[in-house]
Amino acid sequence: MEAATKTQTQNETNIHGNLITATNDEKLKDIFHHIRTTKSPAVINFGASWCRVCADILPSFNKLSNKFPKLSFVYADIDECPETTQHIRYTPTFHFYRDGERVDAMFGAGEERLHDRLWLHS
Repeated sequence: MEAATKTQTQNETNIHGNLITATNDEKLKDIFHHIRTTKSPAVINFGASWCRVCADILPSFNKLSNKFPKLSFVYADIDECPETTQHIRYTPTFHFYRDGERVDAMFGAGEERLHDRLWLHS
């Protein structure tokens, strides 16, 4: 799925405007800077277009962004952001941020697991 289509689909399903797609390394660096400086709670979903599990969890990630409006939701494709995601070893990987720092990580998918982690960090 191309970034423009992904963003359009996400915007159609996200009613709070708290869902962002990092389309390149520069955008992801800006997002990291924003998370650190504003200290706003956030979750980043690191996925890949070729990853079936990532494609399966993305609609749930989008839907869950509506249930947790105080969290910023970010999707970053590891192939579109190769420099800033070189530390990601598994897809999907979810990183949770609070007070500008990464406080948790979740590897793999599962809507219920993801919901529980989001509830914990919201």
